[in-house]
Amino acid sequence: MTAEAMEASPRAGSDARRAPGAPDGGGPLRIALLTYKGNPFCGGQGVYVRHLSRELARLGHSVEVIGSQPYPVLDEGVPLTELPSLDLYRSPDPFRTPKREEYRDWIDALEVATMWTGGFPEPLTYSLRARRHLAARRGEFDVIHDNQTLGYGLLADLGAPLVTTIHHPITVDRQLELDAAPDRKKRASVRRWYGFTRMQKRVARRLSSVLTVSGSSEREIVEHLGVRPERIRVVHIGADTDLWSPDPSVPEVPGRIVTTSSADVPLKGLVHLVEALAKLRTERPDAHLVVVGKRAEHGPVAQAIEKYGLEGAVEFVKGITDQELVDLVRGAQISCVPSLYEGFSLPAAEAMATGTPLVATTGGAIPEVTGADGETCLAVPPGDSGALAAALGRLLGDAELRARLGAAGRERVLARFTWAKAAQGTAELYREAIAGARTGRAEGSAE
Repeated sequence: MTAEAMEASPRAGSDARRAPGAPDGGGPLRIALLTYKGNPFCGGQGVYVRHLSRELARLGHSVEVIGSQPYPVLDEGVPLTELPSLDLYRSPDPFRTPKREEYRDWIDALEVATMWTGGFPEPLTYSLRARRHLAARRGEFDVIHDNQTLGYGLLADLGAPLVTTIHHPITVDRQLELDAAPDRKKRASVRRWYGFTRMQKRVARRLSSVLTVSGSSEREIVEHLGVRPERIRVVHIGADTDLWSPDPSVPEVPGRIVTTSSADVPLKGLVHLVEALAKLRTERPDAHLVVVGKRAEHGPVAQAIEKYGLEGAVEFVKGITDQELVDLVRGAQISCVPSLYEGFSLPAAEAMATGTPLVATTGGAIPEVTGADGETCLAVPPGDSGALAAALGRLLGDAELRARLGAAGRERVLARFTWAKAAQGTAELYREAIAGARTGRAEGSAE
């Protein structure tokens, strides 16, 4: 159902979503899960929303996802309410100028104006639309969970306690892109694009309940955003270990290395993996790379592929099904996470869950997921293509080591990183937020 339809009839359908036994410390909760972007094939936000909402529903809670484009893919039993933007970055016409009849209100005008000046408007404009939508449905939810929008609109009285997930501060991405910018013009463009991070800092400092996915992210939220440590809780996310599981019937492809990456996002470190592959192929000519993600026709990665003559050794795939993706990883001899930084690293956890051995950097929270070097993975410093090539070569040449690391990696994920555990920890934080809001109201009444 669209947001407009819900607002036209704010009670429509609400009884179906209303779980019995209001938030009394043990009953089912009515949860609004907000996501300003939910692409399940690019980035972790769509994956987070899909799997967390499913597991919360399995715990008996009533979950409604309220999302903007690209809309998330959700599992059966989890309703999606569409809160449409102007979708200015859609394929195949990103950065488009809408037609006059597409404009609906001043928020749409703000969205276009921000894009025209080189900024990224979606966190702010989504938060304003969400505030309006939630105001029309006041009393329908026990808790509101924002997935890293951090927009000014969410500082309003939303009618229920707010819990906010910050996967990691986007200021980290901003700094890495500034460091990689080749000239002053590009640096100015990066600063304009990331102008929304000033808003996110201001909003984050005013939040009473913040959820994050790793200890590394927790420290950076304190340092970069100024959030008080006592307001932050770490709840690890994880892999769908039923889907991401070993399958001996999938044939292993000699020399295959697989990674998930956005081609020219400096944070993902793909250019360093391409450089490592070039070094590796001098000794292992069968080594080749499959990248799950969109190929960039220009930029550092494309230049590196051309420079090292790797056109036939690097393949990009996108738009494949979950099962095809899992089988792709199962068939690889190595999975690799070359990122300079990650707030958690779902691709690492998912690859480990299949029993595919992992080579990963030590950037950000990656070691929290992957475990110790030589025990559950091979670990290398971020940005070091030589060390990456050496680790890949060592693992390709040692079948016994691959088997040992693969088995140990899966056991680590099963013990620590599952979506069921993530949902349980998140629901506990919801109840804390609800109790805190009650206490605040009681103290206010007493005064």
